[in-house]
Amino acid sequence: MKTLLLSLAFIAFTSPGLHAENASISATVFRKYQAAETIFQKLLAAEKAKNYDGFIADGTTELKAALTKMQFEASSDLLKPKLYAGYDMDLMGDLNQKGYEIYLFRLRFKNGGDDILSTLSLKDGKVAGIYFK
Repeated sequence: MKTLLLSLAFIAFTSPGLHAENASISATVFRKYQAAETIFQKLLAAEKAKNYDGFIADGTTELKAALTKMQFEASSDLLKPKLYAGYDMDLMGDLNQKGYEIYLFRLRFKNGGDDILSTLSLKDGKVAGIYFK
């Protein structure tokens, strides 16, 4: 009986229909995370280079209207030395809130400075906001 139950469990978990569905979901999530990481890396590169136009290039019209060049430069001045020292980035997960896709990132700096938790908000594939804490 024990062998039969193990066999049934094996068949259920290796069923092509179930496996294909799970692989499809995983592939979709993977692509979504890859896109978010690419956008986040681009924003970090713009911060590091103090490139305001590059930073807002993929932003929503609301972001472009709300974020002044002076605000961006102040943020860049704070982050730039840490980014140049090197960092490791971890995508910690995502949230859906009020029609926005929000991704949580942790930056660990190689100079031993405090970690930063960052949220990247996307709306229809465009950057709606970014927050460093």
